[in-house]
Amino acid sequence: MVVCGDDGLAHRLATELRGVYREQVVLVVPPSRRTPPQPMAGRARAASAALFGRMVTAVNRGAGDSDDTLVPDERVMEAAEPTEAVLADAGVDRAAALALVYDDDETNIRAALTARRLNPRLRLVLRLYNRRLGQHIEELLDQAAELAAGTTAGHRDGHGGHGGHGGHGADIATTVLSDADTTAPALVATALVGTSKVVDAEGLLLRAVERRPPRPGEVADPGLCTLALLSATSNDPAGAEGSEDSGDGPRLLPDAEAVAAATGRGAVVLEQVSYSGPPLPARRAGVMPFASLFSARLRWSLAGLVAAVVALAVALIVVTDDHPLHAIYITLLDLFAINDPAVDAPLGQQVLQLLSGLVGLLLLPVLLAAVLEALGTFRTASALRKPPRGLSGHVVLLGLGKIGTRVLTRLRELHIPVVCVEADPEARGMAVARRLRVPVVVGDVTQEGVLESAKIHRADALLALTSVDTTNLEAVLYARSVRPDLRAVLRLYDDDFAKAVYRTLRTAHPAALTRSRSVSHLAAPAFAGAMMGRQILGAIPVERRVLLFAAVVVDGHPQLEGRTVAEAFRPGAWRVLALDTAARGDTAGAEPPGSGLVWDLPDTYVLRAGDRVVLAATRRGLAELLGRRTRSPR
Repeated sequence: MVVCGDDGLAHRLATELRGVYREQVVLVVPPSRRTPPQPMAGRARAASAALFGRMVTAVNRGAGDSDDTLVPDERVMEAAEPTEAVLADAGVDRAAALALVYDDDETNIRAALTARRLNPRLRLVLRLYNRRLGQHIEELLDQAAELAAGTTAGHRDGHGGHGGHGGHGADIATTVLSDADTTAPALVATALVGTSKVVDAEGLLLRAVERRPPRPGEVADPGLCTLALLSATSNDPAGAEGSEDSGDGPRLLPDAEAVAAATGRGAVVLEQVSYSGPPLPARRAGVMPFASLFSARLRWSLAGLVAAVVALAVALIVVTDDHPLHAIYITLLDLFAINDPAVDAPLGQQVLQLLSGLVGLLLLPVLLAAVLEALGTFRTASALRKPPRGLSGHVVLLGLGKIGTRVLTRLRELHIPVVCVEADPEARGMAVARRLRVPVVVGDVTQEGVLESAKIHRADALLALTSVDTTNLEAVLYARSVRPDLRAVLRLYDDDFAKAVYRTLRTAHPAALTRSRSVSHLAAPAFAGAMMGRQILGAIPVERRVLLFAAVVVDGHPQLEGRTVAEAFRPGAWRVLALDTAARGDTAGAEPPGSGLVWDLPDTYVLRAGDRVVLAATRRGLAELLGRRTRSPR
């Protein structure tokens, strides 16, 4: 496996491949800068070294029941760019998979095109922020692989893959992922109480909710299935959440006996697997509602003047016994002061003319205010909105970078009010916030008064997602001083630092919900799974562990093929959730119509070789299910 990148995701991904899947890894990173060292590069290199050492020790210590337990040596290369010479030196022509996780989309695309030419049978995993461009690049690289596979079919059978289950596409497929798309659902779900953890990929919607421990005498609702049992110390402010080694830690994919025996533990339950709510309201882009042109005060003023004009016209009809249309015409002439003075008219008509002139004087400033306000509304329609005065119960989002922009889109899809804070007026998320008409406060969050402008004292949650750890931590600490019970989620670079911050904040504020998340920690399992040649649909964090959702072809897997759904269930490793009937052309009984996914599979259903199933798996369980063969020493 070859991993090329310039940030923490590359180091975490290499560690994931070595520690979980026990793969030989070549890591290509930019050269270290000695004078002065870059904070991000130096910190990523130190984190990578620490992670490599810790994961190798843990795997070798916990192994012993298998011959294939030794972790292969890694190779670290330093190169400024992934040129053709660098990729050839890294062994791309002999590699099984290549991950390009640079922060720049153009660098990843250029390297992917070069790698596909060097090795047409190579599995490619690209990190691209532009999703539309990623779809085109994925199709282009897959087409090139298929053409190359047609001319080199003799080499395909000898290639070290995972068995024949679906042709060459499973071995040389191209997968385009985004760390922002992978982690955004988890970050949104963590911030919102009562909102499910969501994995949304290729039109598939998986939702998981955390449920409190059942009270004495209360029967817990298992939902569709129980994905995990939370740690026994989840309610303890000083508890070690997500401990991998403690017996009190979370239990992923428990069986029915473990769920029944668990007392005092919360659970993560799969509650809904398809969207059944009303569709999003259709709104024409660029069309502004007429009511938004004028403020409420101006609309009331205009309504009052219209009512006064109608009253004057009715009074004129009563006084002069004139035709209604003619009476309205005369009233309008008097209103705009273009009628002749009613010198010889009766006294009542003269009084009405004076009143009409007075109303006309009041009408002029109202009309001028309406014109100016409408012009101002059109002028600011493309500008950023300010938070409304009475706003409350919203989410304050700090940072509109890659992660923040994806989280903002998710929040608006859930119809959750958001106020964004961004220091850079040219940030990439500004255009999205302007299009979604989300209020934005432009300013440094560390400066006094910025969070107050975002109405932090009336917010429900705070999402600190800037790229600077100290800024996120400072914002959360300041928000805690304003609102001790505020729910807060902060993005931190290093997972160990995130865990330490989480424990400290939870101990200091036991009544408030605090979560610290590392983006590379949440995204790396999905990238690693894609490198192993499977379609990873998404990941759901369970405390400090990760549960993966993958689509797997049954053919070639003795743990699945020929077994019933109940027999294929491996507690703590994997569980079959759904059957993709569209993959084999059999859509009978599929639900919902057109999706081809059957979620209520009976336990007696026998999995056949042509079936494609959606399953939930732990990282180690997925590695075991992939069944990579043991390599002979050279």
